[in-house]
Amino acid sequence: MAPSPGANLTDAQRISWLRLIRTDNVGPATFRQLLNRFDSAEAALDALPGLLKRTGKPVRITSQSAAEDEIAGLSRYGARLVASSEDDYPALLRYIPASPPLITMAGGTNLDWQRTVGIVGARNASAAGIKMTRTLAMDMGERGYTVVSGLARGIDTAAHKATLATGTIAVLAGGFDKIYPDENIPLAHDILDQGGALLTEMPLGWEPRARDFPRRNRLVSGLSLGIVVVEAAKRSGSLITARLALEQNRDVFAVPGSPLDPRAEGGNALIQQGARLITCAEDILETLGSADPTRSALFDRDWEPDLVPDAPPPSDDDRSRLLSLLTSTPVEVDELVRQSGLSVSALQMLLLELDLAGQIEWSSGQLVARLY
Repeated sequence: MAPSPGANLTDAQRISWLRLIRTDNVGPATFRQLLNRFDSAEAALDALPGLLKRTGKPVRITSQSAAEDEIAGLSRYGARLVASSEDDYPALLRYIPASPPLITMAGGTNLDWQRTVGIVGARNASAAGIKMTRTLAMDMGERGYTVVSGLARGIDTAAHKATLATGTIAVLAGGFDKIYPDENIPLAHDILDQGGALLTEMPLGWEPRARDFPRRNRLVSGLSLGIVVVEAAKRSGSLITARLALEQNRDVFAVPGSPLDPRAEGGNALIQQGARLITCAEDILETLGSADPTRSALFDRDWEPDLVPDAPPPSDDDRSRLLSLLTSTPVEVDELVRQSGLSVSALQMLLLELDLAGQIEWSSGQLVARLY
């Protein structure tokens, strides 16, 4: 099993964890399943060639030297790898669906990671939106809250700048050496210089792509007790962040705007759908002030079957039966158990193999779909 919270990894374990999470098709959920099944990252790495052989799909397994090089490279940036089992790992992040087993962090040792609020919004923000963001962020910071955002242009930048003195966390979509946008590299340095934190789950050298920003957004919401949307178009990354926050059982707040401004469409729609309308920090504090960071609803686990270590491996017929049930339409794992007649342990192993082969995709609520 993975080390329990509070257990520090040895240097050898950290390298093995890094090798495993950097291996092709091993995402956070797959990583956890591998650790649960094989008891350690080292054992999972030893088992991977056999698992991959059954799928017939070649997968690149990260080498020991590549992992060591990444750790050495991070140290040059003053950054460190933190495992989900360790005390430095943000507690709120540990229990979101598919929480990253390893994050790269710099700074933040004196921040309050339990009293946090995320502020997000439009990149092409209006002057009024920037002013509102600064006011909300400064007021929340002065009340002892750490402000979280994504270091993007516009609203994110305003939120970070307003809370440099009180504490802010910037979540990156790329590697530590690929801060985006370039114009915010000085801001990233200012955040660290004034005691804030930079955080990412991506490796060094990783150039952020369009699909990496929703991954970053789930960390912004996961690090926060609640998310504030200041300005957002009807289809925007900020609305993705709000949806992810709801899935993570976080509170969602929105600043209303003029119906004539397209940048207000998203926030106004959120309010229509039940988000809390806010006009000042007091509106946020009324809700977050009574939010217990350890409330049980934040700590619901994903689907995780009982393990049968000595169970025989699934047969080719079992694999064919499961594949015949999977389509591009996501389906619940429990439904697959019922319809396939497979044992939970056999189904878990088959899904693990298919995941490693890049043949299935997981979505929120532990739904699985086939990739064609």
